[in-house]
Amino acid sequence: MTQESLQQRQMQTRRFDTKDEKKLLTAGAQVLQDLGFNLEESETGLGVVVGSKDRDATEAGEVAGVVLMRILIGTPVIYDEKQKIRVSMVTRSVGDKETAARVTFQRVVWNNQGRVSATEPLNEPKLYQEFFDKLSQSVFLTANEI
Repeated sequence: MTQESLQQRQMQTRRFDTKDEKKLLTAGAQVLQDLGFNLEESETGLGVVVGSKDRDATEAGEVAGVVLMRILIGTPVIYDEKQKIRVSMVTRSVGDKETAARVTFQRVVWNNQGRVSATEPLNEPKLYQEFFDKLSQSVFLTANEI
């Protein structure tokens, strides 16, 4: 593994002081729903949850640039129009007392002609930190029955 992939894996993974993978997975699913994701697949026996949400991908600067190109040289007006943010969370037992949770975010972008213009992982640390902060709070509240 490269140093970069190791850093990404560390950003995407946290350990929790629980052996109850099902509760951790349930807490993760609730956090994802709170963040606006629709759950598409869930297999608690395998420790997997997958979800997505649709978002607008239109950027005013990009549209203005392609319209200007259309006017100046007659090229077709193609710009990013919509995107789907996908997320997957996987849990696994670690040792006798811990469970690890790994979450990954990706996006698929379609242009105004309905073609995929980009597929890419989302590697912004703030995104992962926000998810794990909320997951930690959820796990704490669940463990203490609050």
